[in-house]
Amino acid sequence: MSESKEERQKVVLKHLKRKKVFTLEQLVSYLGCSVPTARLRLKKWRSYTSYNKNGRYYSLHTVPRFDENGLWHYEHIFFSKSGNLKKTLIYLVQRSPSGLTGKEIGDLVGLPPRSFLHHFRNTAGIYREKIEGRYIYFSDDPGRYQRQTGNRSTLIVYQDKLFSDADAVIILTALIRHHDISLEEIMALPEIRAQKLSSFVIHDFLSRHDLLKKTPDIQP
Repeated sequence: MSESKEERQKVVLKHLKRKKVFTLEQLVSYLGCSVPTARLRLKKWRSYTSYNKNGRYYSLHTVPRFDENGLWHYEHIFFSKSGNLKKTLIYLVQRSPSGLTGKEIGDLVGLPPRSFLHHFRNTAGIYREKIEGRYIYFSDDPGRYQRQTGNRSTLIVYQDKLFSDADAVIILTALIRHHDISLEEIMALPEIRAQKLSSFVIHDFLSRHDLLKKTPDIQP
């Protein structure tokens, strides 16, 4: 007896869950159908499309385990709850408490900022402003923009007045002595607690110097 379409689809779905990510061409092959039919299946299954690799990869709706920013990646393929890269960027900037620098955006989405940010200089939902020689991406909503710029000003004050060279030396020494230490673990160190530095300031220092511990999610 030949396999019914429903049975074949169940087998394919089970395989795709194990595979985690797949291409349109692979789906066409698995289902033995046309490209338009495969696209309809992707829409019906509410599949996610990768925001890198030219949107070539897909993942079933139940597979990704998104982080607090709505992001997930499997190996070097990136997905977002928000959808494509443009929607993802708008979402991240809108929810940021103090706006985001290009580097901060790149760190979040896992892509070199120079490879994509120039496409979003005049994007609705985002307002780009140069502050102390660096472009900061804020929400273009007036109320949210005011809150973000206020928080950014506070951050700059922290950096200029409360974060001394001695503080930087203490943090760098801790990183050398405690290999592969996370931000939470840094905050728990006695020498760090004695300085009474906020996690916000330390996070920004580590981020600006590319010292944040990398914890990529390679699980579904």
